[in-house]
Amino acid sequence: MQTRNVTSRRIAHLDMDAFYASVELLRYPELTGLPVVIGGRSKRQPVLQTDGRRQFYKLRDYVGRGVITTATYEARALGVHSAMGIMKAARLAPDAILLPGDFERYRHYSRLFKAAVARIAPEIENTGIDEIYIDLGGLSEDSPVLAQKIKHAVFEATGLTCSIGIAPNKLLAKICSDLDKPDGITIIRMADITDKIWPLSVRKINGIGPKAANKLASLGITTIAALAQAGPDFLQTHFSRSYAAWLHEVSHGIDHRPLKIFSEPKSISRETTFDQDLHPRHDRPVLSKAFTAICTRVAQDLQRKGYAGRTIGIKLRFEDFQTVTRDNTLMTHTNDPVSIRQAATDCLRRVRLEKKLRLLGVRVSTLAPVDSLQKTEVLRQGELPLVL
Repeated sequence: MQTRNVTSRRIAHLDMDAFYASVELLRYPELTGLPVVIGGRSKRQPVLQTDGRRQFYKLRDYVGRGVITTATYEARALGVHSAMGIMKAARLAPDAILLPGDFERYRHYSRLFKAAVARIAPEIENTGIDEIYIDLGGLSEDSPVLAQKIKHAVFEATGLTCSIGIAPNKLLAKICSDLDKPDGITIIRMADITDKIWPLSVRKINGIGPKAANKLASLGITTIAALAQAGPDFLQTHFSRSYAAWLHEVSHGIDHRPLKIFSEPKSISRETTFDQDLHPRHDRPVLSKAFTAICTRVAQDLQRKGYAGRTIGIKLRFEDFQTVTRDNTLMTHTNDPVSIRQAATDCLRRVRLEKKLRLLGVRVSTLAPVDSLQKTEVLRQGELPLVL
C-alpha cells in the first residue's frame, strides 16, 4: 500500500447524496420527492400496470428482518435511517416505498462519478462506493470554483448531486461535507473551527462511535467544544492514553493523515443474512444455492478489480449469534468461482453444522494483481470440480 505525504493543506471530501436511493430515482423518476428506502432481502420489483404506471412495494408490506441500506431525505425526515431494521422503519413510515438494492448499478455509477472527478483532480483517495477524498493542493483555481466545477462534472456524468467539504485536512473535510446536504459546499479554515466546528456534536467526528459518545456524555461532554476544553489529562483518566491524545487533537481540528492515493485491497468478501434462520440439513438446497451465488459474486468482484487470491475463508453466524470462521490457503492464486466454492466447501466441512444459520459469507485474501502473476500461478476454471 502506497501513501502520499501531503504538504498542501487543501483537502476535499466528496460525498454523494443518498447515493443508492438517488441512483434508483434516475430509474424511477416518479418517486422524486417521496420517502423511498433501499434494503431488505426482498427481490420484488415494481410491477408495470396496464395503464402504464408502476406499482411499488411499500414498507408496510415487508416481512423479515432486513435492514435499510439508505433512504431518501424525505424518508429520513420521518425518522428512517440506514442500518435501521425494516420492520421498525415500517412503523415510522408505512407508506414509504421499498426498493431492492441493485449493487451492480450502484458500482457503475460509482465508477462514473470517480472518473469525472479524476479528470479535474486526479489525486484521489478512494474510501467507499459513494465517497472520496481529493487533494486540491496542486490546482490553481480557488476552492469555491473547484467545488462547483467538480459538482458540475459529477452531475453531467451521472445526473446525481453530491456534497463537498473543503478544509485543511481529512478530518475537517469529512465533517464539512455533511454540514450542507444535499447538494452543498462547505469550506472552512483552521481559524473557523471555534465558530463552525466546536458547536457540533462529538458524533460528527469520524472515529467517535456510539460507545465513546455515550461515555463522553456521561462525563458531560456532548459537543466538540466541550471535548476541546476537557484537556488531555482529564481525558486520560477515562480513556486509553492514545485514544485520549487523539480526542484532544481532533477536537482542535488537528489531523496529519496523508491521502492514500492508491491502496491495494487486503481482501474481497461477500455475505448474506437470511430472512429466516435456515437449517443446514432441512434447508440444504436453499443454502447450497446461496453459497454458490456468494462464491460467484466474490469471483466476479475479483475479476472486475483484476485480482486473484490464495486464502479462501467462510463466515457463519448461527441462530444464537455465535460466529465461526474458517480459512483454507491454496497452493496458487485463483479468481474462479468453481475453485473458490471448492475451497470454501473444504472450510465448511471443518464446522459442526447442527444449529440453524442466519448469515453466510465468503472471503478471499492473500491477494495479488492478476497482471503480476505468471499464468501458471492462477488456478483456472475447471481445474477443480464443483462440490454441492
